[in-house]
Amino acid sequence: MELGLHTFAFAQEWDEQVFRDQATRLQNLGVAALEIPLLNPGTINCAAVRRFAQEFKFEIVPSLGLPKECDVESDPEMALAFIERALNDCVGMGAAALSGVTYGTIGKTSGAAPTQKELDATTRHLERASKAAANLGLRLGIEPCNRYETHIMNTAKQAAEFIERVGADNLFIHLDTYHMNIEESGFLNGFTEAGDKLGYVHLSEANRGTPGQGTIDWADVFDGLKKINYAGYATLEAMNYIAPEIATGLAIWRPVAAERLDVVELGLPFLQAQAAQAAHPFRKRHLQ
Repeated sequence: MELGLHTFAFAQEWDEQVFRDQATRLQNLGVAALEIPLLNPGTINCAAVRRFAQEFKFEIVPSLGLPKECDVESDPEMALAFIERALNDCVGMGAAALSGVTYGTIGKTSGAAPTQKELDATTRHLERASKAAANLGLRLGIEPCNRYETHIMNTAKQAAEFIERVGADNLFIHLDTYHMNIEESGFLNGFTEAGDKLGYVHLSEANRGTPGQGTIDWADVFDGLKKINYAGYATLEAMNYIAPEIATGLAIWRPVAAERLDVVELGLPFLQAQAAQAAHPFRKRHLQ
């Protein structure tokens, strides 16, 4: 595995100076990838991000959730256009994939189970979005979220079913331990349901804060990742500096850690120790 860090650990949006100041610290903590949220595709200086990543030898993993106005059923063209702008940003940054809630809006639920019409609209959107990604040589991830944030896709099994319906080779499943803790019947079961479609993992504590200071069974997480021989990126996601436009959807109403730096200074070594204890360690690309 390779260790990643979501940039919400230090800032609401990409700020090159902030991450230049933290780059050596993150290298020494073993971080190999930075996940950058694309809340407003087309506004980030992609060439600068690419130069930064090359200079400090970080991989870049852009992610997003569709804004509420980009409804894949009522306005599929707007939703696709948003994804296409984000995919162009990925190319500019030198990223290999776009991931996240690429199929819908975080925090949007209907109050009922998904209808066939909604499932069909989501499938059509993913067909078009995955094709747009493939045309640029990119992969596209879909992240199941818990029942309070979406009614469309909650489990690894549902994500796998969408990929089967779409039939695109460049689609992959992005699992998040925060959501899995609510929706799956065990971490191993979720990872197994994703199978070879699993392409990205968020390591998120149950309170969205510092790993090891919540109720996630991390030994079970890493044992599950070992049993499926997962070898991709596993990224610490904590909501230290949550962007206002998605705070409501994520129901973040208070600080997730008493000391914000604990998420990085304590969380990253904790995850490394848990992975090592499970005999499925992170690759030591940066560690000195």
